Amino acid sequence: MMGMIRAANNHGHQTNQKKSQFRNHSSDKGGTMPEEYTEAELLEMARKYSFRSRIDKNVVTGPIMVWGRGSVVRDVNGKEYLDFNSGQMCAALGHNHPRIVQALHESGETLIHSHMSMFNDREIILAVRLAEISPEGMNRSMFLTSGSDSNEAAMAIAKRYTGGYEFASPAVSFHGMNDSTRAVTFSGWHEGYGPYAPGHYPIIAPYRYRCRFCQDRPACDYSCLDTSFELLDAQADGPLAGVITEPLFSAGGVIDLPYGWLAELKRRCEARGALLIVDEAQTGLAKLGTMWAFEQEGVVPDIFTISKHFGGGVAISAAITTDAIEEKASETGMVVGHSHSNDPMPCHAAIASIDIILEELLTDVAQRIGAYWREHLERLASRHEIIGDIRGRGLLQGIELVTDRATREPAYAQGREIGRRCLENGLIMSVRRSGSVFRFVPPFTTTEAQMDEAAEILDDAIVQSV
Repeated sequence: MMGMIRAANNHGHQTNQKKSQFRNHSSDKGGTMPEEYTEAELLEMARKYSFRSRIDKNVVTGPIMVWGRGSVVRDVNGKEYLDFNSGQMCAALGHNHPRIVQALHESGETLIHSHMSMFNDREIILAVRLAEISPEGMNRSMFLTSGSDSNEAAMAIAKRYTGGYEFASPAVSFHGMNDSTRAVTFSGWHEGYGPYAPGHYPIIAPYRYRCRFCQDRPACDYSCLDTSFELLDAQADGPLAGVITEPLFSAGGVIDLPYGWLAELKRRCEARGALLIVDEAQTGLAKLGTMWAFEQEGVVPDIFTISKHFGGGVAISAAITTDAIEEKASETGMVVGHSHSNDPMPCHAAIASIDIILEELLTDVAQRIGAYWREHLERLASRHEIIGDIRGRGLLQGIELVTDRATREPAYAQGREIGRRCLENGLIMSVRRSGSVFRFVPPFTTTEAQMDEAAEILDDAIVQSV
């Protein structure tokens, strides 16, 4: 009943020794490595040579991906999967979009890399294109490689502009994994990497489903912000440099901001002379149905950052701000960048990405297929008591699993088992909060038939696991 994916699953289980498509290359240990590898051979090499910083340290296992197109990826065994996490959320335009591939080919024929202290034409054109789709007055872009880089750059800009050095961020936030951004990442990956530089504070996140302040009230009354800023003002060494937040807490559990919360946060920043930085890595560039998620809140930040599908799967990020902030920060002698900050190849890919978003009307696509996926989630919630909450919008949605809807006890173990069965049956998604939240980020290329199939896989997995 699962169509193409289910058929591919069966095929994958039967052909565990299929070869990958890798070709001859020399080993750094001398000689020539085999032309093709089985999954078993690749896993053995991974056990010996790969740094296991992103996976279960005790189990090195498949799937090992070798191919992708649109919303589908294929592993070394030939088994196909619906990718409802868009890779690491960076392939939201679809895996190997032909226009991204074309842009990379064109750069490969002209200029791949350039001196970071010199402009190149692709970088300048990309800055113009970003200004055209950004809020009025936000004309200045700095290009980097990862979301961590762009958030670190935004924090550096805020320091140079305000003269302060302290930052606050919501307690379920994720902003990166370098030292500066890990210090303001409170959704995980924080413990064991310190000591951090002083002056990084968590504020209480507006998690309405589990709010300790106003869960029993019809709307958020900003009690969380009142308490947070009372504590923040009592601890701060001086004026804040900035507050950095996501407009929807993605890694922290697909948690929507109550309408008005972001505007209230900006008012409190302005009262303290701090800059509001909005991290649009996982939400921007049409994913939630508008070009920028903060548009839906009627708020314009002082700085915002983008990454993820900005390059159509190629690593590039940006920090965008106003002329006034750029001018003052630059006058201080600010230097931010690294060897690949403004490379023409990723800049060319990002130009193509913006063209795709505008020409293919992807804000409309996100609204349409996001609504279709929400209908599936609501039907599943009506069938399965384990689904306690549905959150998100557009192409970033999630469900929270509970053992009891009244007590809202998280269903950690059941969630992990459901996630395992989904992957086994050909559906990739992100399992968050120790198993109790599933995050779905299908590419813009996902069809209704593929959504039907994904919902069926999820439905079957819940039935088999609960």
